[in-house]
This record gives sequence, C-alpha cells and structure tokens, in this order.
Amino acid sequence: MSLTEQPPPSSTPGPDPDSDGDAAAAQLRDRISADSLTTRRDYLRIVATVSGGLAIGGVGVAAGILHRHGDSETLPEAKKVTDELAPGQSVAFRFPGEEDRAVAVRLADGSLVGYSAVCTHLACAVLWREDRGADGELYCPCHEGVFDARTGEVTAGPPPRPLPRIFLTEQADGSVWAIATARSGETAKDALCRQFGDNRPEMAQQLNCPGAARAATTERRST
Repeated sequence: MSLTEQPPPSSTPGPDPDSDGDAAAAQLRDRISADSLTTRRDYLRIVATVSGGLAIGGVGVAAGILHRHGDSETLPEAKKVTDELAPGQSVAFRFPGEEDRAVAVRLADGSLVGYSAVCTHLACAVLWREDRGADGELYCPCHEGVFDARTGEVTAGPPPRPLPRIFLTEQADGSVWAIATARSGETAKDALCRQFGDNRPEMAQQLNCPGAARAATTERRST
C-alpha cells in the first residue's frame, strides 16, 4: 500500500455526532422538567403550610384562644415606658407582661396614647406611621390593616376589632408610665373599674364604679 492510499471504509457505522447531541439534549430537557416539577411541588407545599398556619392563627384569635391584652382581671404592676416622649414620637415597650408588645405615641397636640402592638386580625406587629394625617396612623403591614392613632379604631383593612388600649400617665419629671389596660372595644370606665375595683377601692370610688362605695366602707371598717 502506498502512502497516498487510504484504507477502505469500514462496514460498521461509527457514532453519529448529531445523534449524540440529540440524546444529550433530551436528557437535559428531562432533568430540567424534573427539577421544575420538584420546585413547583415544594413551592405549593410551602404555600399550603403557611396558609394553614395563618388559618389556624385566625381561628385562634377569633375564638379567643390566643392571649390578648387586658385579659387579666387584676391590676398590672405599673411600668415605666420611657424617660420622656416628645410630640410626634413613639416608643415600643412590653406591657402588661414581657410577652405583650405595646406602643406609646405622643400625638402632635401633646396627647399620650398607648395600645397593644398586636394586630387584631392575625396578631402581626403594628407600627406607628407619623406621616399619615395629623395624628399619623397605626399600621399592620401583613394585610394592610389600619387603626386610628387617637382612638385605636379600625379605619381600613381586615382587622375585626379595635386595638386594646393601654392607659398611660405622665409624671412631673416627664417620664411616661403604663398603669392599666383595656380589652378591645371596652370602655375606659369599665376597664379601670374591672382592674381598680379590688386593688384600688379609692380610685374605684372616684370613678363611681359599681359597688365601689360599699367596698370602700368595708375597708374603712376593717381598718
């Protein structure tokens, strides 16, 4: 055989580059499809879990199972909120218990207001936004719930009840203290009478609470 001669072609066909490319592409498509399916399944599972958790939380709040501010019948221990609070400022604190989120606000006219910082919808955190109107607003970012900063009443969104109120007092040195709570929708007199009745009979009498005069007379006789 000369150097210029080529061997005869083999009768057995060799690998086809185009066929290999098609097979690899098909495998890649199958893998992407499988990964995409897994991703979608995982996403749906996560969404279902979160949705179920929110539904359970909503039922718990609606049924009164979850703890709410003001549920205690006894007068909570007074707590210092801050050394001072200027108009247009707010401060977050815990009251009446260490697990109870609360917010105190000094409105532009100097009024002091305090509320539970737990939304009455699904217990998300409530924030004060100063730039919304003359008094600002209390806002729940989870589901766009809005409460009136002066009264705690619901003004927008899904919350079914106003925010529980926290009664604040200011001392001569400018310090702000939390002294009592009110349940959602409870009047100030009813809330204070409920908590002061047995613990501070003189205050209950000043508020003209039911049975306060009789309790005060009994206490004087006992002393």
